[in-house]
Amino acid sequence: MPKVNEIKRGQVVEHDGTVYAVRQIDRSAPTARGGSTLYRFKLESIPGGERRELTFKGDDVLKEADLTRRLCEYSYRDADGFVFMDSADYSQYVLSESDVGDAADYLLGGQAGIYVLIIAEQPVAIQLPQSVILAVADTAPVMKGATASRSAKPARLETGVDVMVPDYITPGEKIKVNTETGEFMSRA
Repeated sequence: MPKVNEIKRGQVVEHDGTVYAVRQIDRSAPTARGGSTLYRFKLESIPGGERRELTFKGDDVLKEADLTRRLCEYSYRDADGFVFMDSADYSQYVLSESDVGDAADYLLGGQAGIYVLIIAEQPVAIQLPQSVILAVADTAPVMKGATASRSAKPARLETGVDVMVPDYITPGEKIKVNTETGEFMSRA
């Protein structure tokens, strides 16, 4: 069992009988003598996607969850849910809408690099890559002089999700979006 100071972002841990994916770790070192370093974890429960923040001391111990990650490709969505195909053995995993959660906003047919998380031989959640490339479906026209200013405008992407983009982005352009924050990163 790893100590809290050895855990990295993206690992899956178990705490109080619930399995969590570690989304962010903030470290704070106290200035007073004798104070121990504190680690604030932003966690997301698997399955369910419920978010929680917990604080631990550096020498506390957390249990790693017994979980398998399978590299998959998103195939399609049907009445049963979202279908993912394993990249190694071509087996299919079906996850419900609640299992996929907000990640559905970033899924396109044929998209690779997605991990299906399996606990006790049951697919329970997915893990998206850090960023995805999506096309801008609709946004306001380019404003004159927008390249010199730092303003943003809303844009609807091909999956239906809305993000704020710089003024110089036009419909049809492909952009890179951070899947954790939902923010524009760059042109693709």
